[in-house]
Amino acid sequence: MMFNRFFKFSQDKLNYLYSNSLFLQNIDWFILPFILLTFVASTFMNSDAIGFFALIVMFLTFVKMLTKPDEKFEFKNFEIWLVAYFMIVVISLFGSTLFSLSLKGFFKTFVYIGYYFSLVQYLKNNKDKTLWILTTVGVCVGYEVIVGFLQSFLHLDAISTWQDTSNLNPEDVISRVYGTLKPLNPNLFGGYLVCGFPVILGSVFYLLNKKYFKSAIVALGLTFLSVYTIFQTGCRGAYLAMMLVFASAFILSAKFFWNSYKKIYITLISSVTALFIFAVTFVSALRHRFLSIFAMRNDSSNSFRFNVYHSSLEMFRDNWLLGIGVGNKNFREIYGLYMKTGFDALSAYNIYLETAVESGIFALIAFLGFLISLSIQAVKFILTAENKDQIIFVSISIISIWAVMFHGLVDTIYFRPQLQFLFWTFVAIISTELKGFNNKNLVRDGNE
Repeated sequence: MMFNRFFKFSQDKLNYLYSNSLFLQNIDWFILPFILLTFVASTFMNSDAIGFFALIVMFLTFVKMLTKPDEKFEFKNFEIWLVAYFMIVVISLFGSTLFSLSLKGFFKTFVYIGYYFSLVQYLKNNKDKTLWILTTVGVCVGYEVIVGFLQSFLHLDAISTWQDTSNLNPEDVISRVYGTLKPLNPNLFGGYLVCGFPVILGSVFYLLNKKYFKSAIVALGLTFLSVYTIFQTGCRGAYLAMMLVFASAFILSAKFFWNSYKKIYITLISSVTALFIFAVTFVSALRHRFLSIFAMRNDSSNSFRFNVYHSSLEMFRDNWLLGIGVGNKNFREIYGLYMKTGFDALSAYNIYLETAVESGIFALIAFLGFLISLSIQAVKFILTAENKDQIIFVSISIISIWAVMFHGLVDTIYFRPQLQFLFWTFVAIISTELKGFNNKNLVRDGNE
């Protein structure tokens, strides 16, 4: 591989420098804080500040690749799809009629994917830090859950037109919470909570497996609190994604926890299911909000999305090969030529349609190939591996990815940095855990 030959050449030339530099020999200890700061910054800083920490991670990783002996890139099957997607985005960039605007969107894509490969390189030799990363994510998500919970009692005023209240009684209108994420928006907040929720839920299983029962009870309480807060976001896409999280967790965990923790397992699943049914059935504000999913054109938010979908499909038909160029600024400029009067939009409100519009049909195929290949390998690992810690880590990660992708059917908050960095972190964890894995040589629990 050309890049690896370049890094090998550089490593040989800079070997003396590496051998005499404590900084270079311990560079991973400098990379880790900036990885963790990326998650912390996501809870209260703007996009530029979050990206700054990610860029530092990328820069330090590049320095490590140039100097540390035997560092090289190794691609898995699903990563080949990802590289293909990125190359198609590059081609789309140069084919865009709005190159300068598209270049800004491309740079964001470059940072996200560069951050992913940087994290893979870090975790490759620091698998023990996976727990540190997931713990930090869990603390950040838990903090936002508590903030949202407290906001739910403050009866916040809507910052924008977040729901159609024309056919609702005042008491049936949800006071939608939005946490501290920038920009303040309940849909972004709901998407972030759903993306991080599997970490909270997975911590219950992890702590039970380690027999930390008191801590598991605390994690279980935070799980119920998370469900409540997600409800209070009023984000209908998050409602559906949360249902997917529970269904996926139930299916993937049954094999491993049924025999040992059957009563606890049944109690947990039954309680969460009962809570969801009770909330939707007896809390009128939630019932109206949930049922509005199926109101079709009778709900103004739904109707708006249908109009955007129609216009976006027209954009795709006219630019199906290379797309219009990546980026929401680019999208908005071109969308103005297709939109219905009074229905301006920042995105296609569907990440798959957005990908097709921005970078063309082949980018969409590559992106779907990446997701499908990743999912197949992750599920195969979960069903055949025996180390429960690794199984839990991979399960948390793939369920989070599925939740984001499912939510992405009706929204595009996936493209916000708060979700992007979480998303690629989960992909990196899966990539790391799959390293060296095959069906004939399974990793076993250390105490076996």
